[in-house]
Amino acid sequence: MPYHFYLARCSDNSLYSGYCKDISDRENAHNAGKGAKYTRARRPVKIIHSEEFQTQSEAMKRESEIKKWSKNKKEQLVTKSPNH
Repeated sequence: MPYHFYLARCSDNSLYSGYCKDISDRENAHNAGKGAKYTRARRPVKIIHSEEFQTQSEAMKRESEIKKWSKNKKEQLVTKSPNH
């Protein structure tokens, strides 16, 4: 099963980045308060961008790369995304 890097839009319009195996399950976990501490206070969240990778390591590297980006650059990625 592949891994995914994702960006989620929080209720305060912030973006959260993470990785997972199942996008739908991860979004549900965030919205049930079982996701990251950051998203618990910013529910509901909606995953608005994802990228698929063959390994967890690749997904984690992409997450690390994008976490360093400015919010504006992340928003540009989301705008170009077919998921948007």
